[in-house]
Amino acid sequence: MKLQKAFNAVDFRKNGHHLIDTIADYLEDITKGKIPVMTWRSPDEALQDWDQYLTTNSSSEEFYKKIIQYSMHLHHPKYMGHQVAPPLPDTILSGLLVGALKNGSGLYEMSPLSAPMEKIVMNFFSKHIGYGYEASGFLTSGGTLANLTALLTARQVKGYGNIWNKGNPEGKQLAIMVSEEAHYCVDRAVRIMGLGDAGIIKIPTNNEFQADVSQLEKIYNNAITDGKIIFAIVGNACSTSVGAYDNLEAIGKFAQKHNLWFHADGAHGGAAIFSKKYKPLIKGIELADSIIIDGHKMMMTAGLITALIYKNGENSYRTFHQKAHYLWENSEEEWFNLTKRTFECTKFNSVLEVYSLIKNFGVDIFDEYITCTYDLAREFAKLLEANSNFEIAHQPESNILCFRILKNGKTPSEINELNAKIRKQLLHDGKFYIVQTMLNDSIYLRVTLMNYLTKIELLEELIEEIMTISKELDF
Repeated sequence: MKLQKAFNAVDFRKNGHHLIDTIADYLEDITKGKIPVMTWRSPDEALQDWDQYLTTNSSSEEFYKKIIQYSMHLHHPKYMGHQVAPPLPDTILSGLLVGALKNGSGLYEMSPLSAPMEKIVMNFFSKHIGYGYEASGFLTSGGTLANLTALLTARQVKGYGNIWNKGNPEGKQLAIMVSEEAHYCVDRAVRIMGLGDAGIIKIPTNNEFQADVSQLEKIYNNAITDGKIIFAIVGNACSTSVGAYDNLEAIGKFAQKHNLWFHADGAHGGAAIFSKKYKPLIKGIELADSIIIDGHKMMMTAGLITALIYKNGENSYRTFHQKAHYLWENSEEEWFNLTKRTFECTKFNSVLEVYSLIKNFGVDIFDEYITCTYDLAREFAKLLEANSNFEIAHQPESNILCFRILKNGKTPSEINELNAKIRKQLLHDGKFYIVQTMLNDSIYLRVTLMNYLTKIELLEELIEEIMTISKELDF
């Protein structure tokens, strides 16, 4: 009888109305800053509470409210932490449809809408990148998997022999070149591919934390002399720690010269292709053989969605080539059976979220969002530069900014300790949510301005709060 009750449409309608009303009320309250950005509890406290709650009698409405209470509130104007955008209400509703239908989009007949929609969405990305008609790609689950898939393609296309069938060549060290500021998932991808430490050749950065392109030839020649086979180079668009854009044009030309696969990790900043003001930041991205762009970052989707776009769409079929007679009638290239190209055998038809945004709002909503958040980071940098108590690590190129508070007479280690304690105090207070990072052995406070409702007045308030905490710590 429980199974029958669980599928009851009447109960679903009732609970669904409660949930939508609860979310709508929440969005109204949170965007006005009526509740803290988060309610801090230690991991052990949270574990104990949820363990006890598991056997507690409560209504669905109470359950929903409790979940909201103890979640991180991305829609709060004082959320300035990680690179996760507050999802647009439109994508929340699309995500509800995705969950309700649960169409696995790997095989066309299991999800007849996914493949056509993904093809249309990929054409949308390709157009704004500057790719030609031969470009194509697909959506996958997050930047980590997308980067891995792109590098697997690169190894198959540019590597030493047919690696998919024969494995990594014995006695040959395959390697990629990548900035020191690249996301750690690139390093992880290389290790998953079995290339080890020697397969990662780091490019040092300049004073702006961009890959130092003046050293590319030297690094490449040294690696070749060491007997390594370099098959790919990765450019940041932008980096995670500071939001710096590598010189993609220079990297692209270098890759062409040496017949390397050029992959652009645009998980965060690749969406600048949609901004009329900030598109110059990604000059040269059209030279990349593959590009990734996260929907859940600068495109405000609710689901974990990443676009992987290939300049030559045929290469997307070379990554995985297998027979599965219970799925496909043949092993030929088919744009509508996505499983032939994706790491996932089954994936949600999350394309609905992106398709609905494009249909309902067009490119303008992405342009407006990117421009206003990038502008805000520049305004914040000016505020900090005007205050002698602070130091910025870099001039922001994106909506990411690293800074720290200073105190005369304190050692570098003491200043590190001070900034770390300030960040921890902010976390526990729940007034603001920011994070920290390490740059050149120094701890910096780090904001990623993801909410269009975050205004310069709130950033002024953040500065005052940091200064107050600093005084209270009596460093």
